[in-house]
Amino acid sequence: MTDTVHIHADWKSLNHVHEELCGDRVMIRRDDKSFVMVLADGLGSGVKANILSTLTSTIISEMVFSGMDLTEAVETITATLPVCQDREVAYSTFNIIQIFYDGRAAVVQYDSPNAVFIRGFSLYHPEEEHIEVSGKPLTIYHMNLQPDDYIIMFSDGILYAGTEMELNLGWGQKEVEEFLASEIRPGDSPGEVARILLANVNALYGGAPGDDSTVACVHAIPASETYVMIGPPKDKEADQEVVRKLLSATGKKICCGGTTASVVGRFIGREAVTDQDSMRPDVPPKAFMDGIDLVTEGLLTLQKVSRWLTKACDDRDFLEELRTSREQDGASCLTRELLEATSVTFLVGLSDNAENNSISSLKDKIALIRDISYCLQKVGVICRIECK
Repeated sequence: MTDTVHIHADWKSLNHVHEELCGDRVMIRRDDKSFVMVLADGLGSGVKANILSTLTSTIISEMVFSGMDLTEAVETITATLPVCQDREVAYSTFNIIQIFYDGRAAVVQYDSPNAVFIRGFSLYHPEEEHIEVSGKPLTIYHMNLQPDDYIIMFSDGILYAGTEMELNLGWGQKEVEEFLASEIRPGDSPGEVARILLANVNALYGGAPGDDSTVACVHAIPASETYVMIGPPKDKEADQEVVRKLLSATGKKICCGGTTASVVGRFIGREAVTDQDSMRPDVPPKAFMDGIDLVTEGLLTLQKVSRWLTKACDDRDFLEELRTSREQDGASCLTRELLEATSVTFLVGLSDNAENNSISSLKDKIALIRDISYCLQKVGVICRIECK
């Protein structure tokens, strides 16, 4: 399978006024073959709705991610979900997106608002399939995703915004679609799309949302792979092979470590020029080299990146700070490049650098890269580690 697109994804929520927990839940799973996102909306609000939506999104994403057919996964979960006898609706509704990196995509809607598709910054309507599962109508959209396509899913709190306060003024599915088509700008991140829509929804609610409101957005970008070379190979005869691989990156080309930069510079006939303005008390300066997108110091910079990413895995606000930071020190630049990438391959050299005695062994160096890779994968970046 040839990758044609990779996926950036994000989501944001407004809680029902006076509720600490959101009754909507978004679950994202991905590997190097496919991407799965589930938005579940638990009936009502508060703790009960949160539990139901969490169970629903977790179970569905796990089933689909493990290879179960979409309709089979829906049949399984709808047979499992309890139904409210008074209102005759499921205790949790949901949307599912599954995208393969060759562009094949499917969106499943179960008793929830229609997803919005944007292509070329205009509304796009993919092929629809209508079936019935467990007595409930199900809509499945099929499409071949293209770079710069957006898919936006949302809970029904978005459609009901302002209804009870008479601020709605006809705000519904059609108006939401037109709003998104007019507001999305080239380069907008999924998080920015969600923020823009929720800001309008919050205004319609008068700052006191009468229902949980969640927006989940995916943005298809051209498939590319960032390479990060960290240390020279154990065998000097492999230097040229690894440098050629670094230079073949379709995404960013990054060097970590002075020795690494020297090896790369020798083969491309360039020198690394230190950027003294980027020096910080706890981060060595980065450098510039023609043909390479970023050159940083090695050990201290990577350790700081690892600490930041570890914190970001459990703190969405801190993750957003890292992504939007304008700091120009080596650690900040490297962190941003890694988080902006969709696929990263770490080219880890097995040559032991005796000068870096802060890392007791090569094993510890590799463990550090694995920690960074683990954190990146938790926030949605596909990672590979190649040792030479």
